[in-house]
Amino acid sequence: FASKSRCHTSQPSMLSSVSTGVFSGMERSHSMICPSAPADARIMALDLGSKTIGVATSDRTRNIATPVETIARKKFTLDAARLLDIAARENIGVILLGLPINMDGSEGPRAQSTRAFARNLARLTSLPIVFWDERLSTAAVERMLIAADTSRAKRDDVIDKLAAAWMLQSALDSLG
Repeated sequence: FASKSRCHTSQPSMLSSVSTGVFSGMERSHSMICPSAPADARIMALDLGSKTIGVATSDRTRNIATPVETIARKKFTLDAARLLDIAARENIGVILLGLPINMDGSEGPRAQSTRAFARNLARLTSLPIVFWDERLSTAAVERMLIAADTSRAKRDDVIDKLAAAWMLQSALDSLG
């Protein structure tokens, strides 16, 4: 998020950094949104599930999110290696990790698992990892796919990477 025109601090969101722990949620600092990354570095969003990881990336101008792939989860080391391979290949400067916050704003077991994944991934990379509130992203994508009369099998194939793209686009749009 280091682009001059793409870094703003006025929009509220649920965002926090792995290194700063829990974030208050309604304000965000410039350093959390715009970690020092090269101006042309892209953002990679992850929708972490128990069986799959949806992956999406931004374009170099940080305006458009594109679904990349859905990774079938195996072991953490294999999953992390695949993610870091994508990050290197796609010139990623920031990892945006969806944090599954409960509707009442609390964090349940899924959020704790996501935070643990982020801590483990942070040990393997110098890329900044930030959390983004992913509430209802998968539900919104599923409604869209149903409205488009997408078969259940096809929905299962694409829903996670589309949810990652939905979340990333939300983050990009909030930056103005």
